[in-house]
Amino acid sequence: MITLDAQEPVKNRVIILTDIEADPDDTQSLVRLFLYSNQIDIKGLVATTSCWYTSKVNPESIKRVINAYGKIQANLLKHEQGFPKEEKLLNMVKSGLPKYGMTGVGKGMDSEGSDWIIKILEEKDDRPLWISVWGGVNTLAQSLHKIKKTKSKKEAARLIAKLRVYTISDQDDSGLWIRNNFPKLFYIVSPGDNYSEATWTGINFVVKGIDNKTISNSWFAENIQQNHGPLGAVYPDVSWGVEGDTPAFLHLIPNGLNNAEHPEWGSWGGRYEFYKPKFENRKDGSSIVAIAAETRKIWTNAIDKFTPFVKKKYGRAVGLDTISFTGYKETLWRWRDDLQNDFAARMDWCLNTFENSNHPPIPVLSHSDRIKLKSGESFHLDAFNSYDPDGDNLSFLWFPYLEAGSFKGEFKLGQPENSHGINGTAPKVKKTETIHIILKVSDKGSPSLSRYKRVILEIHP
Repeated sequence: MITLDAQEPVKNRVIILTDIEADPDDTQSLVRLFLYSNQIDIKGLVATTSCWYTSKVNPESIKRVINAYGKIQANLLKHEQGFPKEEKLLNMVKSGLPKYGMTGVGKGMDSEGSDWIIKILEEKDDRPLWISVWGGVNTLAQSLHKIKKTKSKKEAARLIAKLRVYTISDQDDSGLWIRNNFPKLFYIVSPGDNYSEATWTGINFVVKGIDNKTISNSWFAENIQQNHGPLGAVYPDVSWGVEGDTPAFLHLIPNGLNNAEHPEWGSWGGRYEFYKPKFENRKDGSSIVAIAAETRKIWTNAIDKFTPFVKKKYGRAVGLDTISFTGYKETLWRWRDDLQNDFAARMDWCLNTFENSNHPPIPVLSHSDRIKLKSGESFHLDAFNSYDPDGDNLSFLWFPYLEAGSFKGEFKLGQPENSHGINGTAPKVKKTETIHIILKVSDKGSPSLSRYKRVILEIHP
């Protein structure tokens, strides 16, 4: 067995494009975003239009949430370092044009939002710049239009190569224009506006056969909205679907599972694969956005087969459920209880002391997270040195995430899955293959919090 050293993760840069006030869910997502503002490098917050809100932008609504955040920022710093000051976030609030889609793209259509994107792109920073799109994407389209018209081909290519886009479906007609005219742009989307077929709806999809309490109105009232200070107080009730925009930044949170540069690996934001979706399989939704065939490959819907682990009353603490689920949404909702508990714990940080709050455990592998093996070779994985900052008891869970790797045959780990260490045997392969194994470490605090380690097995014939 040969181990390979892994690179340390870097903080992800992001600019948010939000059609805030088109639906209360944008405000909901902002509340959650600011609770992770020490772990995600927010570079801009741009008010935009969308197919649901075609002629107005509302930067003041973004500032309202920031003002509420400012009242609890000092208390958040008791729990983790790096939460930005209110003034810094307020200075990042910008506006796109109050025009719908491509009517706001072209000569003379620059805005402070589109120019801000270019300004951040031009900074001396080698990190990718994520554009998290919660509404229409025409502000980014105008940035790209201006880059193409005013920069050399070499410089334009350099800047565009730094962009990463995750958009919540198509909420104006500029998304397809961008994908057609900038074929090398990194773009994650469930195309069109038929939300029932979109991966991101796993954030709020009611799944038959599981407990959906963490997306219930009563759960939000108890854990987020009431008795959690000014930030919780501005979290609105659900009008359509709760936090439909949140998946566009969930993958940026450094939790040990997420790797933003690899959508195919799966994350709290779902899992996506790189291909050209079939036009004939797409259906019209209820908006004014017209659908059309994709002309290029994009990062789009992928399918997971997911069998949940359930808690057992006696004997081994967990075991596989008797039912399995397969689909796009499964790539996201499989992590939903974990990300909701994390949200609730951070809301507690708004008012509570460190001693009266829960904090996530720290998984520690006793080996590298990348391991080279030969066909049929046995291996041992271990996380004995994992710990919890609050001194809580820890639970361990190891499981293969086969869809994330290249190997598509049968593979199982040894027993038990819930010990700090686990054994396995590499399958027989005819060519080099990869298998991803996820370690989930959870504490027994309230709410229970989880963090992960991803071990990639590289198996050679």
